[in-house]
Amino acid sequence: MTGEPHSVLDVQATLGEGPVWVKREQALYFVDIKNHRVHRFDPQSGEQRSWTAPCQVGWVLPAEDGTFLAGLQHGLARFDPANGMFAVIATPEASMPGNRLNDATVDADGRVHFGSMDDGEEATTGRLYRLDGGAVQDSGLDPVCITNGPAISPDGRTLYHTDTLGRVIHAVPLNEDGSCGEPRVFATVDAADGWPDGSVCDAEGHVWIGLWGGWRARRYAPDGRIVGEVRFPCANITKIAFGGADLRTAYATTARKGLDAAELEAQPLAGNLFAFDAGVAGLPGHLARLG
Repeated sequence: MTGEPHSVLDVQATLGEGPVWVKREQALYFVDIKNHRVHRFDPQSGEQRSWTAPCQVGWVLPAEDGTFLAGLQHGLARFDPANGMFAVIATPEASMPGNRLNDATVDADGRVHFGSMDDGEEATTGRLYRLDGGAVQDSGLDPVCITNGPAISPDGRTLYHTDTLGRVIHAVPLNEDGSCGEPRVFATVDAADGWPDGSVCDAEGHVWIGLWGGWRARRYAPDGRIVGEVRFPCANITKIAFGGADLRTAYATTARKGLDAAELEAQPLAGNLFAFDAGVAGLPGHLARLG
């Protein structure tokens, strides 16, 4: 945790989220949920490309067939950057119009673990699901208002699942078939430090958490101890992703959402994409298997 974060892309996202390193392109993808945008950043050239989603988009993940899986407001969709089209493939919460999909990760078998949330950030209607072989299955975990993370340990045996408003990160055993065991509390976040947002694991099995309203990202040891922090010049840090040829560059998405005019003036870099030297390598990403 040696590097100081610096802004590498001035996008001023309302709600930047879901950064993911795409090895086949050596590029970083991320989204601006509230502005319905998917962004691609090439760190070698500095070039940016963007696409407009049909509604709020929580994340995009590279898939085995060369396209992407997108978590749209009301369902999963195949996203093809070649033509900018989104084709819905599943609507797990069709009867819950107040919910939207929020965050996701892929395990070593190509299963996609993804969560939902109440878009009004009040009702306890957010659940964790997995897409396995083309079918969506409920994790069976208790619902929360805002699901976040999730992240998977290097050995694939633990899923870290965040209850953002509860300020709790749970460690959940993952069975061989991708189903979840009994969760335990991995870490809690004090009110003065903000809310735990997205998470990701590094190659040493430590968990990185972006802190909304906390001006920082934290690194937690596998036993839940805080072992480091990276401070940012803006308050809302949403999620970290590891990229670059050696996976040692950490990228961070941030957000302008909820900041008033005075706060935005004091945080001119809010909503931008940041990068810093993580001092440790991340994990190679897995490709989503769409069925």
